[in-house]
Amino acid sequence: MARPHQIAFFNHKGGVSKTTSAFNIGWKLAELGKKVLLIDCDPQCNLTGLVLDYKHEDEYNFEGRRDQPPRNIRDGLSPAFDARPVPLTPVQVQVVPARPGLFVMPGHVGLSENENTLSIAHELSASLTAFQNIPGSLRKLFDITADANDIDYTIVDMSPSLGALNQNILCTSDSFIVPMAPDFFSAMAIRSLARVLPKWRAWSQKAGQSEILQEADYPWPTVSPKYLGSIVQNYRRRSRGGQEARPTQAYQKWFDALNEAKLTYLNPALKSIDYLLDEDIYERTNASLSGFLLEIPDFNSLIAVSQIVSKPVFALTQADIGSSGIVFEAQDKNIQDFNGVYESGANKIIALTNG
Repeated sequence: MARPHQIAFFNHKGGVSKTTSAFNIGWKLAELGKKVLLIDCDPQCNLTGLVLDYKHEDEYNFEGRRDQPPRNIRDGLSPAFDARPVPLTPVQVQVVPARPGLFVMPGHVGLSENENTLSIAHELSASLTAFQNIPGSLRKLFDITADANDIDYTIVDMSPSLGALNQNILCTSDSFIVPMAPDFFSAMAIRSLARVLPKWRAWSQKAGQSEILQEADYPWPTVSPKYLGSIVQNYRRRSRGGQEARPTQAYQKWFDALNEAKLTYLNPALKSIDYLLDEDIYERTNASLSGFLLEIPDFNSLIAVSQIVSKPVFALTQADIGSSGIVFEAQDKNIQDFNGVYESGANKIIALTNG
C-alpha cells in the first residue's frame, strides 16, 4: 500500500484546541472511509484521555513488558532511545470505541524523559554513531505501526512547545495544520512560528545530508512537510445556525489580526522553505491561504457531553445528550452545523493531500 500520510497538529501556543481538533478531524476522516491512526505525542496525554476516557492512573492499562509488543508510544521508542539490541516493532494500537476505522497509539507521560536525549541526538548524531538511530526512530515507529494496520492517515497531536520532540515530528511529517484561537497571543505565536520553522527546516536539510544519519537503521526521512492551513476555534457567532454565520465584532477583530499575521509573516516564511503546496492547489480545493481551513465556533454546552461520551460534538446523539423536545431540536441544529463544518474541512484535507 501507499505510505501513510502523516499530518502534524502543531502550535507552540497552548489553549488552541489542538487535541480536540486532531480527534474531531480524525473521526471525520474515518467517517469518510479512511483508516486513521491518532498518535498522542503530548506527554500530557490529553488525547489518550479524551479518546479512551482514562482519567486516573489506575485506569491506564497500556504499560507493557520488554518481552511483549509495545502498547504505548514511549515503550515503542524504547529500542532506539535506550539503545536496546532489538528493532522497533509496531505498537499495539487501540480501536476507538464507536468509530470503525479510527485507532489511537496511546501516549505516555514518560515520553517527556526522551526530550533531552533527542535534543542531544539532534546535535551529535551527525558525528557520533551512538546516536544515529534516534532521530529517525519516531517516523519509523509511526510508519511501521500504520502499515501494520493498513492506515491511510496518521494524525499526530503535539505538545505546546518548541522542544526537540516537536521539531523532529514536524520536520518528518508529510503535512501540518496550525490550530489557533482568536486572541492576541495566537497572533504573536504566528510571528514566532515564522521565525522558528525556517531554522528547523535548515536543521532538517542538514540532517538529511548526513552520511551517518542516512546509514542508520532508521534513516532520517527526506521529506518537506506542507502547510495545509489553519483552524481557528472557540469564537462566538453573530447568530445561531448556518455554517456561514460570522464571528461577533469583537472576535472578527482577532480573525483579521490572525489573517494579517499569516499573510505578512507565516506564509512568506513557509514559501521560502518550500513548506507550501502550489497556490493553485489551495485555490482548487477551496482552502485559500488568505483564509482558514476551518472556522469552528464555540461548542457551548455540547463540549461537556462530548468529553463525557468520548465523541466529537458532531457525532452526538439524542441518547448521548439526554434532552428532548425543542431543547434537543436546537441542540441537534448545532450538531448538524458542526457536522457540516468538519465534513467540509475533512474533504479539503483529503483533496490537499492527494494533490
